[in-house]
Amino acid sequence: MGKKKPVKKYASSKNKKNRLFIFWSSPSFVLVSLFAVCLIFFSAIALLGSKKPTGSLDSSLAISNTSEEQFISQTAEYAKKLKETYGILPSISIAQAILESDWGKSELSVKYNNFYGIKGSNPDQTTVMNTKEFVNGEWIEIKAPFKVYESWQESMDEHARLLVFGTTWNTNQYATVLAAINYKDAAFALQKSGYATDPEYPIKLIALIEQYNLNQYD
Repeated sequence: MGKKKPVKKYASSKNKKNRLFIFWSSPSFVLVSLFAVCLIFFSAIALLGSKKPTGSLDSSLAISNTSEEQFISQTAEYAKKLKETYGILPSISIAQAILESDWGKSELSVKYNNFYGIKGSNPDQTTVMNTKEFVNGEWIEIKAPFKVYESWQESMDEHARLLVFGTTWNTNQYATVLAAINYKDAAFALQKSGYATDPEYPIKLIALIEQYNLNQYD
């Protein structure tokens, strides 16, 4: 008789499961698994931290630009209406509002709706605040009474009337501003007429008008 072939012994499925359970539950497997999970977790955090969202570098600038655009849009619409009534160049009205009120963020504009730093004499309609004036070649700080308005529109109205009707001591004080046919001439006329003591006032207005293309509203 021929020799019988040796019977191959295979591990039962039950034995395989037991061995796998022992491997999975072993301390070494648990430690390796924990290490892998931690590695994946911290790698993901590092990746997210290093990847900045689109536009994140300019987030504050975007907010600022949005605020500026809103201020221009808000004052431009009203300035165009005032031009129809008084003939004031909207670019000048807007630029002065920006410069005098710091984009509507100054205390005088926020609390009292005074966009143009217009002063008054009636104690019931003014508030005394610190301001800087350029006198005898240097800047000095003084206290002055500034007009209080119910709304910023009222402030823009009075600014337009001031340029048209002048002051109580000189009704033609700003006649050259009204006669100007472009924003550059008007800006220099404002300074020469005594609207502001800052010798750089017209340059600042012109820079704002050109930077933000405010003459498009003229």
